[in-house]
Amino acid sequence: MTVWIDTPAWPHRGQMFAHMVSDTSLEELHVVAERAGVHPRGFDRDHYDVPERLHGACLDAGAVPAHTRRLVRALRESGLRLTKAQLRADREARRSRLLARWPLPQSAALAEELLDRWSERGRRYHDPRHLEHCLVALDVVGTSEDVVRLAAWFHDAIYEGRGGGADEEASAQLAEERLAGVLSPTDVAEVARLIRLTAGHETVRGDRRGNQLCDADLAILGETPDRYARYCRDIRVEYAEVPLPDFRRGRLQVVQLLLYREHLYRTDIGLTLWARNARENLAQEAARLSRPLP
Repeated sequence: MTVWIDTPAWPHRGQMFAHMVSDTSLEELHVVAERAGVHPRGFDRDHYDVPERLHGACLDAGAVPAHTRRLVRALRESGLRLTKAQLRADREARRSRLLARWPLPQSAALAEELLDRWSERGRRYHDPRHLEHCLVALDVVGTSEDVVRLAAWFHDAIYEGRGGGADEEASAQLAEERLAGVLSPTDVAEVARLIRLTAGHETVRGDRRGNQLCDADLAILGETPDRYARYCRDIRVEYAEVPLPDFRRGRLQVVQLLLYREHLYRTDIGLTLWARNARENLAQEAARLSRPLP
């Protein structure tokens, strides 16, 4: 496994930039970038744009100097190369799949509005991929109720990275406003209640709908190690403006709270499919965050 970096020769906003790629693993690339202090938003699909002032730090962190042609060849051979056309096609295909899942065909414009919200600039994890993952997870746990699915559609419709349930509360209020007159008052209130539960994922055993939604929202924790690592990276990018030491301390607190919860999942499916992997993923992340950076 090798991380390659070329010579800073690409001007942008008064600075010169180099490109840094991996010939094997994006996670390996992220580790080198983090050690060198490269800003998380310097990552662009399959490579990092590295400012000239950090070129030496990347070499110290393990990157190997190479000509640009060598970087391009490494990307192509690794299968990590992504083009703008591929990304655009993926986004469009995902949007079509999500629109096909919208439970209120008479309110198609609302689905479009929500997808625009989920696609706002700056989102990296709480984006349409997360919405689709939640809806698929709801299929897995066995719900077919529109109120639960609508709660998933709305639960991160407003996302500004605020703590204390502020984003969930704003999303619940948006649902109350947009669904008024579309659903019965009882169903509107239920959708809003479910959204508010995702702030802390604290439910009781008999709350079938709440347990289904919260388990689906946390299903990412029980994914494969590679998928979980991508989730961790996406969360870091969403909080890119937070200095790395502060982010690591805050993230460690969140991970430990999840890790030591008595009931991470409450549905039988969640306990069977995701609980063990989630504990292992969280434990490994906690150990990584507890270690000082090299």
